Amino acid sequence: MRSLTLVFLAVSLPSITSFVPHGVPNVKSSVKRTPFPALSAIVDEVTTEMKVAMKAKDTATLSTIRLIRSAFANAAIDLKAEKLTDDQAQTALRKMAKMRQESIDMYSKGGADDRADAERTELAVIERWLPQLADEDQTREWVREAIEEAGADNVGKVMGALMKAHKAQLDGKLAQKVVKEELAK
Repeated sequence: MRSLTLVFLAVSLPSITSFVPHGVPNVKSSVKRTPFPALSAIVDEVTTEMKVAMKAKDTATLSTIRLIRSAFANAAIDLKAEKLTDDQAQTALRKMAKMRQESIDMYSKGGADDRADAERTELAVIERWLPQLADEDQTREWVREAIEEAGADNVGKVMGALMKAHKAQLDGKLAQKVVKEELAK
């Protein structure tokens, strides 16, 4: 008897009548879902490379590309974005590269050369989609310009000006080292 009452209420209430049970054919969802939310030129290129690696049965490259795609998806979720821009994709790749570089250093210091080699292989795959960073001479030139522009002896202000102008082209650790050297003069 209760189930009849509930059915009657569901039919008679306008807010409940819009409910459609799962499994009903020809019901379209109003929420658009994509299998992979981040689409940019870099993401498209990574996807294409994944297909090539699958066909070539290159497991090392394939596993790294899957990690990259996962990082892109996580970045899109963190940024609450449907699509990643190339800059956002490069930021995710830089983060991955930095983690790999730190792992290589730690494994090398710890004597785990096999693990360091595996990380180097992953780093080489990740660096395919990253622009080349400035060398120390170019960084030093930019640091001098930032010091003149900021006109300060504060490392933070100089780094802020430097990163504002050349963030995508700089290695942060190298830049900080050069800034400290230049300010010590």
